[in-house]
Amino acid sequence: MSYDSEATCSLADIELQPESTRELPESERAALIVKAIQVDGNWVIQSRYGDDCWQLDGLPNNAPEYRRQVNFLRVPAIYRATMKAVMYRYLRRGQEGQPRPKGNTSSGFFSAAMPFLRYLSQLKIPTFRDVPYVVFANYAAECREVRKKSGKRLSSFSLNSRFLAVQALYELSQYTHDPFPIHPWPGTSPKAMVKLTRANMPQQPSKTPLMPDEVFCKLFEQAFKLVQGGEALLNLRDAIAKTKTEQNCASYIVSYARKRHLAALGWNDSLAAFNHALIDLRTACYIVLASTSGCRNHELGNVQEGSHHRTEDNEGTIFHWMRSKSEKIDSGIRDWMIPDASVRALHLMYSWAAPYQAMIAEEIAERREINPRDPEIAQAQQHRHSLFLGVDAHKGKIVRTLSGTAWNRNLRIFADNAGLNWSPNSHQFRRKFANYVAHSRFGDLRYLREHFAHWSMDMTLHYAMDDEWGGHLDLELYDEIQAEYENIKLDTVDGWFVNDSLSGRYGLSIKQWQRDSRNLAIFKDHKTMVASIAQSTSIRSNGHAWCTADNDGCVGNTIERTRCSNCNHAVISSSHLYIYRQQYNNLRDLHSLSDIGEAGQIRVLRDLERCRDVIMQLGYNPEDDTE
Repeated sequence: MSYDSEATCSLADIELQPESTRELPESERAALIVKAIQVDGNWVIQSRYGDDCWQLDGLPNNAPEYRRQVNFLRVPAIYRATMKAVMYRYLRRGQEGQPRPKGNTSSGFFSAAMPFLRYLSQLKIPTFRDVPYVVFANYAAECREVRKKSGKRLSSFSLNSRFLAVQALYELSQYTHDPFPIHPWPGTSPKAMVKLTRANMPQQPSKTPLMPDEVFCKLFEQAFKLVQGGEALLNLRDAIAKTKTEQNCASYIVSYARKRHLAALGWNDSLAAFNHALIDLRTACYIVLASTSGCRNHELGNVQEGSHHRTEDNEGTIFHWMRSKSEKIDSGIRDWMIPDASVRALHLMYSWAAPYQAMIAEEIAERREINPRDPEIAQAQQHRHSLFLGVDAHKGKIVRTLSGTAWNRNLRIFADNAGLNWSPNSHQFRRKFANYVAHSRFGDLRYLREHFAHWSMDMTLHYAMDDEWGGHLDLELYDEIQAEYENIKLDTVDGWFVNDSLSGRYGLSIKQWQRDSRNLAIFKDHKTMVASIAQSTSIRSNGHAWCTADNDGCVGNTIERTRCSNCNHAVISSSHLYIYRQQYNNLRDLHSLSDIGEAGQIRVLRDLERCRDVIMQLGYNPEDDTE
């Protein structure tokens, strides 16, 4: 990035610029302001039209450097001038009927357009206006045959991005001197071409894999263990930071002095191991917060000092909240409920980040002394109060918010050290969170069950809101939780029809209904049948059965659990068999006791009969199964 420290402007200079360059002479085009940034109240120009590389605006703090710019040297030289005109129009106005794009969208469009520009270059087509329709059709066909490094073809979503980029190029080129002569996809659309329209699009599974329970539990356990010992580790760090050494002495002398100081304080490992432990503590805090809040990676990157808040309902229940900024379209400030474990991790990060925040403050002061209009001052200020910071290896000792790429690397290292054969990434924690809230709503008992249960309550959470913090919930997260809940119901109902045997009166009715082929013929296919039943049936788990009653007042869910065996609302499958076998064995032992009285004997015999019925209806002999 290059800039002229004297090149300042006003906001009016930027806003009054034309929306396209078609009518401008080349000399005026080159001087157009593409991006300016406010440095201590002064607007400083970062990119002009004539630059080969344009800086982009509106990206989250965790965006890597390559996403923050468009480099026109990547564009084939014969299309470079036109592509600049296209990008300028796109940044200034956006596409017809759409809002002006933010940085990530702009960078994504530029990247998605590059394969088509390279394709045109290979065909030696000199200008956009020389592109015939057959080129668009052939490009679409070739994209369908592209293979990734893994050997797989491009997904429907990747194809859609490429085809949308070509369509955007057509539209935006009309504001340049070199427009495409025809629409690339007449009579259709990119979504229709890749079958992503509502009419023919099947339910798309999440592209983010669901982290297995055993992996998540081990990661969370390891992370929280480090969080619990985090305060002691930070006290050691702060103590050795005060290590006295001669001014301007060599770095190895400083390291040796700190190592001796650590040893004196009880640290028995190397200084390198201590530094790794500090990095692991940052990762552990991230895992705890991501696992229990549902925040996206960039939202955790935007968490700052003072982000914790607490509210109290009318019954005296305390709710903890974490505030951050979401960069999703029109999102802004959002609040996420967090449990005590996350409050602890959050406050640890307040302390952990302090030295890094001080480094940013020092950088800002040094830059101001050299050049008070340095745009990097404004960039540094955006990270000044963030918590999840690290040293940018590409910029020396510059401290910035960690990028998503850096986080994925740290998470993989943490998982490897925990002995896990799984590659976690930052996106997986949001989906795992949504899945656990959905399981809590479904009735399963999971980690931090009270916290997840709170999330699955009334979406407005009016009992814990106040005027200042109300109205900032992450409603998209509720949509993801609902999607996970629907998936759980679908899997459950599908299992009912796959199982050879079911118990519980509702389960027996399902099997009787399934045996009549006329009932199955009502539906187009098995998937449609499962979806219809899942949508029309109230289902929740109570641990020993699935309850389809539309209220939770049944005593079979709480006091008299064996009652589910002959309840009209209960479905019991082989997944519950272990519970009934254990119950059966326990009741047999209880029946052999002589001091439980006549009423006790009657109750035990009744429950034994209920358990025996369930086991036999599931196709097992209770006597053979006992141990």
